[in-house]
Amino acid sequence: MTTYQGGEFYKRLGVTRVVNAASWLTKLGGSIMQPAVVDAMNDASHWFVDMHDLNRKAGDVIAKFTGAEAGLVTAGSAAGMLLEAAACMTGTDPAKVDRLPDATGLKNEIVIHRQHLVSYAHNFRAAGARLVEIGGAGSTREWELDDAIGDDTAAVAFVFGPRQAGALPLAQVIEIAHKRDVPVIVDAAAMLPPPENLTRFIDMGADMVSFSGGKGVLGPQSSGILCGRADLMEAAYMNAAPNSEGVGRAAKVCKEEIAGLITALEIFVDTDFTAVQAAWHDQCDYVVSELQGIPGIRASIAGTEPDIDESNFTHPRAIIRSDKSWKGPSLKRVVEMLEDGDPSIRVGSAGEYGGISIIPVDLQPGDEELIAQRLKEILTSGN
Repeated sequence: MTTYQGGEFYKRLGVTRVVNAASWLTKLGGSIMQPAVVDAMNDASHWFVDMHDLNRKAGDVIAKFTGAEAGLVTAGSAAGMLLEAAACMTGTDPAKVDRLPDATGLKNEIVIHRQHLVSYAHNFRAAGARLVEIGGAGSTREWELDDAIGDDTAAVAFVFGPRQAGALPLAQVIEIAHKRDVPVIVDAAAMLPPPENLTRFIDMGADMVSFSGGKGVLGPQSSGILCGRADLMEAAYMNAAPNSEGVGRAAKVCKEEIAGLITALEIFVDTDFTAVQAAWHDQCDYVVSELQGIPGIRASIAGTEPDIDESNFTHPRAIIRSDKSWKGPSLKRVVEMLEDGDPSIRVGSAGEYGGISIIPVDLQPGDEELIAQRLKEILTSGN
């Protein structure tokens, strides 16, 4: 069992520790940064620097690792989405930059699949864009995208969320949009790992791509990666801090976060993710094996699905379900009991499987033992 280090600050405030089996969620603090990342942030805190110089040099590193023409460290992938929208509406015209979020008279429409209307789509609106929706509940036809592109179209957005059913594939979106000389902007916040995705969407022809830096990259929670076409990235930078005129000024990134993100990215691209996936699988296997034999409970492992471009399928998960013979508490009640403990254990919802999902990506060594023990107590207590 893990002996946890640190936490004195949280204890002083009376904040309960959470065992995170629910993935890289902002509401749970994202991820745990590696010591080298924390060291880089501490080192960066001792100097003043020209932030324009730092941003440009950090952007060069991002460009190298993504294969894009230019890059920028952002205040999370949400800020990247805001800057994508702003860049496509203003270009490098300083008068237009100064005007946002009032996009009156600008090309201010962003075409988006209805299936991609996750809550994060508000970040496009925050820049002043108007979303033009296409597609139905389960399908979208090519002509719908082509028909939605008009004189006021600034970009076509593509959002990688938990479920992509019914949306046109990204390759088709790029082909149709580019025939109309319209850029395609991508939110791929939770699509790292696998590391191949750093370059894949740019290689496909996406004009701008936004990633989270505080999820699978294990950088600072409030950091992100934006990369893309040089002209659009220059426009994004004009809309971003440290410039004071742009709508992105509110999404400021400090020098320490830039140092942490770049260090985390350098580690990320040099990591053996085959070994990482194997370790995650072992943690899931431990939980599943410990729950075998409980009447009415079925535990299994859902493996990765490389051919499915959805964030839920980039890692293995332990799935816990109940069958008709189960006499114990509802799985909803089980989740509540896990949360109410000390430490509080947070798990995912296995919506596509109808149960509880143990997502290992943020588990520390030994967490799987604690989770399995607590689950066995709850599922065999007769409550």
